[in-house]
Amino acid sequence: MSNPEFDLENGLGGEKKDGAGSQRGHSIYDTNQFDTGDEYQNLVRYISNYREGRRKSVASISPDDEAVKKPWWKFWAKKGVAPGQDENTFEVPDDWLTTELKQGLHSNELEFRRKRAGWNELTTEKENMFLKFLSYFTGPILYVMEIAVLLAAGLRDWIDFGVIIAILMLNAGVGWYQEKQAADVVASLKGDIALRATVVRDGTEQDIKARELVPGDIVIIEEGQVVPADARLICAYDNPEAFEEYKQLMAEEEGEEPREKKGDDDEEEEDKHHGVSLVAADQSAITGESLAVDKYMGDTCYYTTGCKRGKAYGIVTANARASFVGRTATLVQGAKDQGHFKAIMNSIGTALLVVVVLWILISWIGGFFHHLNLATPEDSSNNLLHYVLILLIVGVPVGLPVVTTTTLAVGAAYLAKEKAIVQKLTAIESLAGVDVLCSDKTGTLTANQLSIREPFVSEDVDVNWMMAVAALASSHNIKSLDPIDKVTILTLKRYPKAREILEQGWKTEKYTPFDPVSKRITSVCVCDGVRYTCAKGAPKAILNLSACSEETAAVFRAKASEFARRGFRSLGVAVQKNDEPWDLLGMLSMFDPPREDTAQTIAEAQFLGLQVKMLTGDAIAIAKETCKMLALGTKVYNSDRLIHGGLSGTTQHDLVERADGFAEVFPEHKYQVVEMIQQRGHLTAMTGDGVNDAPSLKKSDCGIAVEGASEAAQAAADIVFLAPGLSTIVSAIKIARQIFQRMKAYIQYRIALCFHLEIYLVTSMVAINETVRVDLIVFLALFADLATIAVAYDNAHYEARPVEWQLPKIWIISVMLGVLLAMATWIMRGALFLPNGGFIQNFGNIQEILFLEISLTENWLIFVTRGGQTYPSLQLVGAIFGVDVLATLFCIFGWLSGPSYETNPATPFRFIDNNGRTSVVTVVVVWCYSIGVTIVIAIVYFLMNKISWLDNLGRKKRSRQDTSMENILAHLSKVAIEHERDDVKGTSRFHLASKATEAEMDE
Repeated sequence: MSNPEFDLENGLGGEKKDGAGSQRGHSIYDTNQFDTGDEYQNLVRYISNYREGRRKSVASISPDDEAVKKPWWKFWAKKGVAPGQDENTFEVPDDWLTTELKQGLHSNELEFRRKRAGWNELTTEKENMFLKFLSYFTGPILYVMEIAVLLAAGLRDWIDFGVIIAILMLNAGVGWYQEKQAADVVASLKGDIALRATVVRDGTEQDIKARELVPGDIVIIEEGQVVPADARLICAYDNPEAFEEYKQLMAEEEGEEPREKKGDDDEEEEDKHHGVSLVAADQSAITGESLAVDKYMGDTCYYTTGCKRGKAYGIVTANARASFVGRTATLVQGAKDQGHFKAIMNSIGTALLVVVVLWILISWIGGFFHHLNLATPEDSSNNLLHYVLILLIVGVPVGLPVVTTTTLAVGAAYLAKEKAIVQKLTAIESLAGVDVLCSDKTGTLTANQLSIREPFVSEDVDVNWMMAVAALASSHNIKSLDPIDKVTILTLKRYPKAREILEQGWKTEKYTPFDPVSKRITSVCVCDGVRYTCAKGAPKAILNLSACSEETAAVFRAKASEFARRGFRSLGVAVQKNDEPWDLLGMLSMFDPPREDTAQTIAEAQFLGLQVKMLTGDAIAIAKETCKMLALGTKVYNSDRLIHGGLSGTTQHDLVERADGFAEVFPEHKYQVVEMIQQRGHLTAMTGDGVNDAPSLKKSDCGIAVEGASEAAQAAADIVFLAPGLSTIVSAIKIARQIFQRMKAYIQYRIALCFHLEIYLVTSMVAINETVRVDLIVFLALFADLATIAVAYDNAHYEARPVEWQLPKIWIISVMLGVLLAMATWIMRGALFLPNGGFIQNFGNIQEILFLEISLTENWLIFVTRGGQTYPSLQLVGAIFGVDVLATLFCIFGWLSGPSYETNPATPFRFIDNNGRTSVVTVVVVWCYSIGVTIVIAIVYFLMNKISWLDNLGRKKRSRQDTSMENILAHLSKVAIEHERDDVKGTSRFHLASKATEAEMDE
């Protein structure tokens, strides 16, 4: 094989050109997209001037991302949508779709249309902030506190009435504000994942965010771009004169009556197409067709599908939410999933309500024996209704739902700083518990930066000619190049002579992009009157084109196998001159290297109890080589073994569970892998980027849309990542586990507080006819909530294993801590019966001393339940210290101490101050005692967490198998119900039969 002669001065074949443009012809690539010159001059300029760099954030391109404003008082109206108009059901008027092609819409029309149709995006509707605030007053726990407000009003206890309302308002206000702040942080990053569109407005082409499109906009759809909305094709970009033909076609269709289908006549179907194909669209996510679909004048290009070929004008017929894909996404997202977290909170709240009712019953029984009245005396807390009020306040943790939700919201802001956008807060809990991560290879495990190694060149072939042919057999739309075409073209930087070949006056007559059937790209180019058909594609497909010798073919195959073993992706290159036989030029070896931090990140993920499975569309040899480089394990299988490998039942589930990865994976394989892993009891995270990944993202426990994912994948995902790489995902898992640890620490703390006061107060009511005044009780509740709202900002640690709620363990530890706190309070109260006054030095007040001891030990309990692996944050320390100072001032000055109680047995009153004050020395003694109590409780808590059976109590078995059920379902999947009819006897029957295989159905 010999390469053609070329003269770097005069061109191919040595023929002299007469002028720079005399040999140029019309190219199928629009030259308006380039600054100056023709297709190949711009291609060479692109190669020479290209510089690596991150793409500009969309947010920095167009900062104006504000929604339509509305009056502050009109809180019930939708933002950007007229009241009473639902953008999902909005029907576009016919007169909106008569926009002139060259002029487009006028700017003054946009606002009106957007108010009617809404923004062109799939994102969920923004919540009404006022209704969001009111939602913080709903729920079982909060309803009980609202009953307590009514009870306090009925008892004319106005201090308690005001403080309880303040507690409710504080929780609602702080929760609403912090969640809003966190949501704003997340929203500010969403500009980085915005889709863009080229639109004709006011007679000029403009580049805008796709969300700003309205029905009737004229958009430009071109190769390599995502269709920004459902759009009806008008005409080719380089043939705007066909607009009149389009209008005539629309008028004819409007006047036609609907025709009944009279059978599947192929010719009739073909007649429906008008003219030539304008673009080819990838609709695989919608229809399942692997080949691009030709679209003609009047056809609709669907939102989020990809344009594979051509460039044309289209008119937007529906916004995103009313589009084909949007309506489907609405169905998927219609059900509001409250998540496992909401169920856990409800179960804890319900259990605490049941417990407090039991304690109220016991207190009333004790009150009957002490002959207490129902509501008198009014100035005393020693009556039955005050007992109810006290126990409702201490037994119902009003801050529980707010603090946990706030912790999640603040956690979402932390994740946003790591370039992870949380779509729903409950996804954080799911991410913290994930133990299997199914990850894409390209862009996540690898750098997604293909590079061409030293190419293999056939004998007697010049490498510059081969590289030039490879560039000719590539897309030349430099605005949106395929990664393989991009690296092929840019590699010519290393081959200056190949670039000079491209400058010899080439003209592209026909370009056929890659398709999965032929597995190659072909381009018909003309230079100096000679027609060259250039091909680039899978080595086997290219080899089949050429009629080379068996010896040459054997060398070519051996080289392809060698490249595959080394983890390289191979592309064969061939060329045909006029009608001569094909020449096999050689092979390009491409490699997508692993990220520098991937191997270390995988080791870290395994330390965290996370199993990483690689799912890739690459060949199995490349997948295994990548796994070796990453120390990921080499149990990698072809995805065909999942469906056509003859495996079923338990054997099939075992294969999926033990595999390190799967190669040649399609979207349906991803869904099947997730389903089988979940059936084995694992919590699964799945990464994806395409529209067709949406089902598996939705199916997984935590769907992750990776950097550069399509809008439909982002809509289906729970978390959207804006930064590439596995390390970003593992970092997010760590943060999620820290958030989980904060919530668990607070829940243990709050349950312990409930049991502390319930046990102490009820036993005190029954045994000595005494309680802590209700005025002080409400401040104890207020201080507990004030101090621990800051737990959302604590420096929590993360566990080295997937986390779970382990409710039995939480209840056992919390009750034990509550019992220890109650015993400590009883020790202090018992010491006050001593003749020398016990803890009282100089003078003091029983109510205030008890108030201070309870406040200090309860506030410091959060330092115990948070664990000692990290230092507490300054916010948490500052909040608790501030509350401790307030409690100390209450004790010293005797605020709200009230009159003394007569107890049985009687308390010696020699050291009791009638004004309610307590000496500073006594306060110091109480502080020292409380510190000692906290140290003892911390030791007990540490020892309890070291007990193996208790540490694992409530943890679910992650790798469980139900062999019988798996095998039954596998057998049932192979069975079908058949219907037989006997025409002779006139009878019919149903019976079970083996389901036909795909091959049999194809026949």
